[in-house]
Amino acid sequence: MNTTQQTQLPAYDHRPGAGPTLVFLHYWGGSARTWDLVVDRLADRDTLTVDFRGWSRSSGLPGPYTLGQLADDTLAVLADAGVTQYVLVGHSMGGKVAQLVAATRPAGLRGIVLVGSGPAKPAAQITDEYREALSHAYDSPESVAGARDHILTATELPASVKAQIVTDSRTVAEAARTEWPLRGIAQDITERTRMVGVPALVIAGENDQVEPADVLRRNLVPYLPQTDFVVIPHTGHLIPLEVPADLVDAIKAFAPAA
Repeated sequence: MNTTQQTQLPAYDHRPGAGPTLVFLHYWGGSARTWDLVVDRLADRDTLTVDFRGWSRSSGLPGPYTLGQLADDTLAVLADAGVTQYVLVGHSMGGKVAQLVAATRPAGLRGIVLVGSGPAKPAAQITDEYREALSHAYDSPESVAGARDHILTATELPASVKAQIVTDSRTVAEAARTEWPLRGIAQDITERTRMVGVPALVIAGENDQVEPADVLRRNLVPYLPQTDFVVIPHTGHLIPLEVPADLVDAIKAFAPAA
C-alpha cells in the first residue's frame, strides 16, 4: 500500500488491486481509517482512502475547508495516485463532496455510492439553531462520546472503534471542524447534483438519526440519474463502522471488479 503526504495535497492511502478503484471519502469527524473495516473486506480491490484537508494526517494543511475545496482536493489526489477508472464512495459529508466531484463529469468516473450522505437539498431541520449546536458536537472528548453513543450510532461498537471515533473527531483544524456544521451542511447543491452523469447507489441506515432514509428519498434521490436506493437494517449513521460487511456487499453488487 502506498501512503502519500505532500505539502499541499491531502494524505491518502492507495492499495493496488482489481479495478475500478473504490475511492472512499469520510464523514465529518472521520478520517481515512474510518474505512478500514470496509477496505479489509475488499482485499482484492484497488482502493484509495483520503484524509480530507484539515482532518487527521491532513490537519496541518491550510484552508479553505469548503466542500468545493474538498472536491478539488479529491480530483488532485486521484491525479497524483494515477487513478483512471474509479467509483466514488462518500459517507455523510464525504457523500456531498462526492456529488460535487461527480458533477464535474470527470472522464474516469464510473459511478457513485452515497452512504448516509449529506443530501443535495438541505433538510428542513437544518436551521441556524441546529447548525450552531452541531458546531459544538466535537468540542471535547466527552461531547464526541455523547454524540457517538446517542446520535451517531444505533449499535454497540468495540472499545477500540469507540476510541478511534473520539480521536479522529478531535484531530482536526479548528476552521475545518466548524466549516461543515456552520456552512457546508446548509449548502444547496441540487443544481450540481443534477449534473451527475453516472449510475448512483444511495445507502441509508434504518436507524440513522443524522440523515434519515426518508430525507434521502426526498432530498437526494430525485436529483440523481439512474439511482438505486438501499436501506441497511439495524444501523445508525456510522454505517462503515457499524455494519461494514453489509456495506461491502452493497458496494460489490453495485460496482463489481472488472
